[in-house]
This record gives sequence, structure tokens and C-alpha cells, in this order.
Amino acid sequence: MTLSKSLALMLALMLLPLAVLAQDTAAALPIAASAIIPPSYHLVDVRYEPQKWNNCGPATLTNALSYFDYGDNQDRAANWLKPNTEDKNVSPWQMAAFVNTQVPELNVYAKVRYGGTSDMIKRLVSNDFPVIIEEGYDPEPDRLGWMGHYLLVTGYNDAKSLFHTHDSYLGPNKAYTYTELEEMWQHFNYVYITLYPASREAELNALLGDDADERQNIVRSLELARSEAVANNTDAFAWFNMGSNFVMLEMYNEAAIAYDQARSIGLPWRMMWYQFGAFEAYYHIGRYDDMLVLARTNLADGGGQYIEETYYYGGLARSAKGEPDAALVNFNNALEFNPNFSPAQDALRVLTQQQIGDS
Repeated sequence: MTLSKSLALMLALMLLPLAVLAQDTAAALPIAASAIIPPSYHLVDVRYEPQKWNNCGPATLTNALSYFDYGDNQDRAANWLKPNTEDKNVSPWQMAAFVNTQVPELNVYAKVRYGGTSDMIKRLVSNDFPVIIEEGYDPEPDRLGWMGHYLLVTGYNDAKSLFHTHDSYLGPNKAYTYTELEEMWQHFNYVYITLYPASREAELNALLGDDADERQNIVRSLELARSEAVANNTDAFAWFNMGSNFVMLEMYNEAAIAYDQARSIGLPWRMMWYQFGAFEAYYHIGRYDDMLVLARTNLADGGGQYIEETYYYGGLARSAKGEPDAALVNFNNALEFNPNFSPAQDALRVLTQQQIGDS
């Protein structure tokens, strides 16, 4: 499969002014002197708790919070993040929301960023900031197949080219080569969640440099994905990541083109269990039937029915198509599955107000 010259040219021209705009909207931040990366480092006093069923997100987050003397087990996070134990996905924004709103006794917070690098992980960890990444995962390909998974990075060793992680599925101090981690990390747009005490936020921002600014971080992540697609125009994950970054920049037409290309190349069948930017892109450009195709595929594939986003995006499509009763059922299904899922709460509120106004 080859990329048409017209599409390649459109993407190249489209990205150039975007990069300039990013520099105009926020002054570049210097990297802190403490960003010098030692050849090896390991966090100490990080507790390990193996995950319960479908619980890699809450378990990994609990392990990371233990660095700040968090005493609860994974059940506290799970009860808020995924009240239904069958829930197949917890998104990075939900992980950060738990830290930022549900553990006030710690005075610890979380930032989500994209387009991460091995050097960024090492820079943060060596300055005692725990880092969680989400990545593609296939520990038992003959039995489980590809899925999404969270890892807590606890250290690294340049001499051996190894990252050390608390892998809630495979065990504590699980080592991955730099190459292994980077390859699977790409599947989730190189997303990373950094935990930090409130007193160290300025220090964290200095280490992040330009990535401290959310928009500049997304622009840089987009440019990374674009460069990977240019290097290999059959890299479905690069195209998918372009789509995700375009969505976060509210460039929905461009996102849809990138997602269409990724889907035509071929993606893991569980991809839409974890990442929902394609729904967002199609919604904002009026491709409601395509949203329903993705939702129905999730419902039919043996696990997607355990994902509240499946019902939520189906509801958005139904509402936009002028089917408020079906949308109401979908939004309520999402909230029955996860009462804490705020997008469905908001959508249901808007739909109810519209129905009251129409009555």
C-alpha cells in the first residue's frame, strides 16, 4: 500500500504552519540543569502489587502512588476508575483524574503527555518522578493476542540498554530492552503519565521543557508521528498517532484522513477498545454511520461490550442522526456500566435539556 503524492503533500504543507504556530503561542522553555541523565538509576521504596482481573490500570497506578506513601491497595482506584470489574479499558485521562481528584491526602498530582522518548523517561525517573506508560502488549500471543497495558517504569541501565518496570501482569522488576519498550510504546502515541508532589511542579515543568506546554507537546508528538509515517508509509500506528494528535488539536478533517489510512493498512482488532480518537474525528465531521460501524464492531468482537466508550460514542452518533431515544439508551448504558464516566454524564444532561426544550 502506497501513499498518494497529493496526500503526502497536503500533510507536509499542513504541518509546517502548525509548528510555527506552536512556537508563537508559547515561549520555549529551557531544560533544567538537572536534566543531565545519569547512566543508570532506580527508584526505591516502590511497592509492588499484582493486578487483579482486568486491573492493570488501577494496580499500576497504585504501585506508582506507593512511592508517595500511599497506603491503599488497588481496590480504591478500581472502585472509582472501573466500578464494573469486566471493564476492559481505563484511559490515561481517567488515571490522571483519579490522582488529581481522589487522593487529596497525598497532595500529589499527575500530568499526561504524548510523544515521549526514552531520554524523557530517564530524565524524569532519575529525578524521582514516577512514570507510567501505556503500550501495546502481547505476553501470550497464542492465548491472549495484542492488547493495551500500563507499565510503571522504576529504573533503567544504559550499559545493558534496559528499562526496569513493575509489570502488574508479569511481575516486579520486569526488564524490557529500550528497543522493545519503544516499539510497543508507539502503539499508544508514546503516552506517559508523570506523578509529582505539588511542591515539585515547577521542577517537573523545567524537566519537561517545551513539553510542559500541552499544545506544544501535542504539536511535537504530531511531528514525530508524521516523521515515522514518512519513513514508512505502511506504518499503521504512525498514521493512527497522527490522527490522535490531530484530534487533540481539533483538526478533525485531517484526523479522519489519518485514521482512514491507518485502518486501511490494518490495526489490531482490539485497537478501538483503548483509543477513541477515530470516533471523535468522525463525529466532528458528520460521519455518524462510520461511528456506528466502529461501535458495532466493538460490541461484536467479544469484549468491546465491556467498554463504556462504545455506548457513549454510539449515543453521540444516534443523537446527531436525530434518534434521541436510542441515544438516551446508549448514554444510560454507559453510565450503568461506569457511573463515574463524565463524558456520558455531560451528554445525557445535554440530551435531557434538549428534550425538555422540545416538549
